[in-house]
Amino acid sequence: MSVANAPKLIEPRWPIILVIVTLGILLSLLPDRVRAFPSWFPYLVAIAMIVPMTALALTTAKARWLLIESVVTWLFFVIAGFGMVDQLTHLLSAMVRHSAEVTGLQLLTSSISVWATNVFTFAIAYWRTDRGGPEARANHASGKPDWLFPQQGVPQDVPPDWRPMFIDYLFLSFCTATAFSPAEAQPLTARAMVLLMLESIISLITVVAVASRAINILGS
Repeated sequence: MSVANAPKLIEPRWPIILVIVTLGILLSLLPDRVRAFPSWFPYLVAIAMIVPMTALALTTAKARWLLIESVVTWLFFVIAGFGMVDQLTHLLSAMVRHSAEVTGLQLLTSSISVWATNVFTFAIAYWRTDRGGPEARANHASGKPDWLFPQQGVPQDVPPDWRPMFIDYLFLSFCTATAFSPAEAQPLTARAMVLLMLESIISLITVVAVASRAINILGS
């Protein structure tokens, strides 16, 4: 992508940066027994994500930093996904072995952290995936949409230039992790369906298996 091909409109990155910082803190606070990486690693990943997003607002080489941001975002998604699977594996193993070292409160706090990580991680993936990314949407350079939002069905009730922003994808991710289905936007492509299924599976295991077991222990 050359500088000449840089998009005219750049979507603000501060909501994503706020989520990334929150996610880094959540991952660093996980107990050692379920942590897939060292405690300092989430901060390193957060910095790697924030640097290109900050550079977009401070430099003129937009196209270059957008490319770097895209690569780093998908690396972040892979790393976070591996971390969540590893955390759930350790939590389920502790439950099966009935380890006395793992209390109900520890299981509950760990499951909440994994669930929140799931929501934030997939929200970023949805935001990056849909219609080629935020800049493609902002500059009307995108092709077929991956999700159909209800606002698109009532154009008379929304601003003329309405487009889904990060908060829309965060809400979509929250609904998927809570109800195990997209309560708002409907998937239109295979990749959107796959992402929704992956998030629902992780959330289902976290809530039904881990969190419910933790509540059962606390209530006994």
